[in-house]
Amino acid sequence: MIAEILATGDEIRSGALVDTNSAYIAEKIEETGINITRHNCVGDDEDELTAILLELAERADIIIVTGGLGPTLDDLSREAAARATGVSLVLDTKVLEKIENFFVSRQKKMPDSNTRQAMFPQGAAILENPIGTAPGFSLKIKQGTFFFLPGVPAEMRKMLNEQVVPRIKQEIKDPYYYETRTISTFGLGESALEDKLSGFSGLWPDIKLGFRASFPEVQVKLYQKNSNKKALVKEQEEAITWIKEKLGNKIVSLTGQPLATVVGNLLIQQKTTLAVAESCTGGLIASWLTDLPGSSEYFLLAAVTYANSAKESVLGVKKTTLEQWGAVHEETAIAMATGANKLSGSTYAIATTGIAGPAGGSPEKPVGTVYIALTGPQGTKAKHYFFPFAKRQLNKKIFAAQALNLLRLELLKTDEKEQKLTMATLSSNKNSNF
Repeated sequence: MIAEILATGDEIRSGALVDTNSAYIAEKIEETGINITRHNCVGDDEDELTAILLELAERADIIIVTGGLGPTLDDLSREAAARATGVSLVLDTKVLEKIENFFVSRQKKMPDSNTRQAMFPQGAAILENPIGTAPGFSLKIKQGTFFFLPGVPAEMRKMLNEQVVPRIKQEIKDPYYYETRTISTFGLGESALEDKLSGFSGLWPDIKLGFRASFPEVQVKLYQKNSNKKALVKEQEEAITWIKEKLGNKIVSLTGQPLATVVGNLLIQQKTTLAVAESCTGGLIASWLTDLPGSSEYFLLAAVTYANSAKESVLGVKKTTLEQWGAVHEETAIAMATGANKLSGSTYAIATTGIAGPAGGSPEKPVGTVYIALTGPQGTKAKHYFFPFAKRQLNKKIFAAQALNLLRLELLKTDEKEQKLTMATLSSNKNSNF
């Protein structure tokens, strides 16, 4: 079965807007076992859009189209689909009523132009949009089954997962079971990961191994199919065990979770709390952590002390420390972390101070230099890292991720100690007279 993606809109065609929709669609469709063979793009031109729909209908079985379902005159997916199918657009009064109610619920009057969003090619199946005013639709053009979805990412994702993917699975006439596994890693680039896992394909030829960079992390992807469900599960678990042996603590999550999520979960599991003192990362660590639901359980304080005066007045870093070592030094990082820890009463505190660039470096402390300090029950330590990135945003991301990873490894050590203590206690109880 062949599947393709078509993104529409002048803003996508011109590069003014990054097309994140197609990447998301490809990932979700490939999880069903169907390969996406091409990504296509076309602007807001009805003739060109009609032509590419007819072209796709000749060569693909499933086509996901995004964009062009809005209320304005440059939203042309409905018109092009009707032309390609050779039918008229018809008004769906039930859909129109839902769109009107959408505006009523927000105490607004529906503009007349939104009536266009209730027009569909005759015979199309409506795909409801539960969070917006742009319903989608599905219809057959020649051999291709088309799914038209809105371009707004949140709306598209919800409709894809809840309505399109289930319909596609029903169409698959395939004796195989498909499974995709994502392992998130940190600390190795794609080429280094590939070297570490070089013998994989020889051991598991039926599992396709892929790598996906999501800077500063890299995901290892396992794509697998098998006509026997039990054999598939057994083979995958064996492969994952082998990968764990090869990558060790470079593995962040076996289920694709990012660093911040893993760290947050560990803090919750251990009933511990965290404070953060940031200089060069400018609040990025705090932002990542507080993006997560439930972060109030463990996240106590964030102090973005960019200026030396803030490091002194907020965190209690001594003026003599800054005069002797400078803002970018392990002594300063330690003072920042211990200050945040004292200020918040947290179990752990991490601090970052460095040079993100592109200016501000020196031969002794070039751009990409960062000191990260961690304080907690096991004591206080600081580490120096250097990352050779010229771009400021890349450095901020890698600095923040390295800080979270340092905390992750510390939390894993605590987990290991608790497990050993539990095992020793169980062993002792087993051998006692009780």
